[in-house]
Amino acid sequence: MKNILVTGGKGQLASCIKDVENFLNDFNFIYVDYDELDITKENDVKLFFEKQEIKYCINCAAYTAVDKAESEAEISKEINTTGARFLAESCKKHNAVFIQISTDFVFDGKQSFPYTETDKTTPLGIYGITKLGGEKATISSVDKYFIIRTSWLYSEYGNNFLKTMLRLGKEREELSVVCDQVGTPTYAGDLADMILKIITEESSYYGTYHYSNEGVASWYDFAKTIFDESEIKIKLLPIKTEAYPTPAQRPYYSVMDKSKIKETFNIEIPYWRDSLKKTITAIKNGKD
Repeated sequence: MKNILVTGGKGQLASCIKDVENFLNDFNFIYVDYDELDITKENDVKLFFEKQEIKYCINCAAYTAVDKAESEAEISKEINTTGARFLAESCKKHNAVFIQISTDFVFDGKQSFPYTETDKTTPLGIYGITKLGGEKATISSVDKYFIIRTSWLYSEYGNNFLKTMLRLGKEREELSVVCDQVGTPTYAGDLADMILKIITEESSYYGTYHYSNEGVASWYDFAKTIFDESEIKIKLLPIKTEAYPTPAQRPYYSVMDKSKIKETFNIEIPYWRDSLKKTITAIKNGKD
């Protein structure tokens, strides 16, 4: 039985991994949150790896409060960069494969065509900077790694844009949503499937990959589709970014090219609206 360590064990991606892990009989999943393993404490990480024979480590732990990160840069760095390094170093020592989850926010969003894995990384804010730091720490610390950049992650679990829109749709009659930031909503369950495919195939095609659902949308499009699929009646107003100032600057365009991961693993990626529809149905049926 091969042990798979999943950090950020109470988060939405880890929750989605739990949904599909039952199909893997040869693996034992160990889920930990910060109260069980603080990845920012080097000795704690070392001791954990010494006590458990870890074959894969999926790092879902992250500081993801994009705006709050601007005033909590050190905390963001500890979790997103230093924590990733400690995990990667222990993976190296114990010959485990490290899977680091990263973000489209490593790009500045100034180009108008999908970003590839080799495009220049120039993050705009602390969150993106610290997640890029986690990527660099991974590459410098361990040979057997997969860095998976994803975007606009949502699911039936935890706090995310989908859950926020569903709540606001019940509370308000009118809502304004930014329409000039473009990317791809990604269902965490689809990403979980991709991660487990890498593990079950025992792939050695190490490196950096992009994974998001297919298609392109603005935050306004995303919200509009959520309300339509949920049959929520609300007046939705498209606004420009400048009308909704935030502490952190966000990329205007963060669509990622998925050619590499599709060709390497011979997969088809679901269209974002199809996955969203399934997720909303799951929530309606009481799954969250």
